[in-house]
Amino acid sequence: MGNFYLLVVDGLGVGAQEDAAEYGDESANTLVHVCEQTGCRLPNFQKLGLGNIVDLKTVAPNEAPLAATGKMREVSAGKDSTTGHWELAGLRLDRPFPTYPEGFPDEVIDSFCRQINVEKVLCNQPLSGTTAIAEFGAEHLQTGSPVVYTSADSVFQVAAHIEQVPLERLYEWCRLARNHVMVGQHGVGRVIARPFRGPPGAFERISEQRKDFSLSPPEHNVVYQLYRNGIKTYGIGKVIDLFAGEGFTQYRKTRANAEGISQMLSLMSAAEDSFVFVNLIDTDQIYGHRLDPDGYARSLQEIDRAIPAMANKIKDDDLLVITADHGNDPTAQSTDHSREFVPLLVFPGENAKRLNLGIRATFADVASSVAEYFGLEQNYPGSSFIKVK
Repeated sequence: MGNFYLLVVDGLGVGAQEDAAEYGDESANTLVHVCEQTGCRLPNFQKLGLGNIVDLKTVAPNEAPLAATGKMREVSAGKDSTTGHWELAGLRLDRPFPTYPEGFPDEVIDSFCRQINVEKVLCNQPLSGTTAIAEFGAEHLQTGSPVVYTSADSVFQVAAHIEQVPLERLYEWCRLARNHVMVGQHGVGRVIARPFRGPPGAFERISEQRKDFSLSPPEHNVVYQLYRNGIKTYGIGKVIDLFAGEGFTQYRKTRANAEGISQMLSLMSAAEDSFVFVNLIDTDQIYGHRLDPDGYARSLQEIDRAIPAMANKIKDDDLLVITADHGNDPTAQSTDHSREFVPLLVFPGENAKRLNLGIRATFADVASSVAEYFGLEQNYPGSSFIKVK
């Protein structure tokens, strides 16, 4: 065997899918718009063949790309991180996780208040986190009532100031919400603890102490299959939260992409016959949701600069797949995820069945490829894009 590295650049879409209009995303094109608006150059991604996937203003096509290239279609219902990562692992969702465009119903809020023993919550609207904290943070400091909000994604988010609510209490509130409130018909993809600090007028979210409480995925996913068959599985970044901590031999949480890249490079020097699942979140969490194309471009360039080091650590039998979980167009008016195709780069390219992998029918092609790579049964709703060893 060797090592299979799956690197997810969070929110890196490459154009609206055919069904994007159903999600209000027919004009979304994250990578194209970022390159157009910022002049972002990505020389190492260009060597891999990123410009072969979609027509980019600043990343030219490559006649001899180092990677096999294509793009993938999401077939699961939804466009959130949990749905995208689960489909990459071979799980297809026929029904989306519930969303709450008008806020959570009284039955949910009342149940949450009973669980955590408070009289009321603040906000209960679909808002960006920074807006929710700015508008309700001062009242939270005065009353102790948590700030509860959602977004277009299937999330129940609880924000609290660390001087009013200690971190462990906030985490416990979210565990109670996950296990006793957001269940059944209200089983959202993620319950998220959002601590913040600072004085009124200058509140600041503490992203490195955010904590996600995901639904447990069905066991029929490739990560759990590998784990059950004695193959070492590593998670870097928020991956562990999206899979509710299940199926990983070890995991390493990160505070920023720089740390995620460093952790990945370190593991590449030590891993043997392992599956390494990495999420680099800054493109999505810091720049996509905040409509910051320049920051998004800088984040892509940070990853681009790391590609040579990754390539140098790839051993003869190793494989690196770079992709994404959804789009998040920072040039759009919406701060939400977008329903887009995602890029597919397979390095080294000679390990793929062909250099031009075309449009893949489902993200689950990744799960089928991982299973084939490790010689396991391929009973996922996808087709492998790698050569049989």
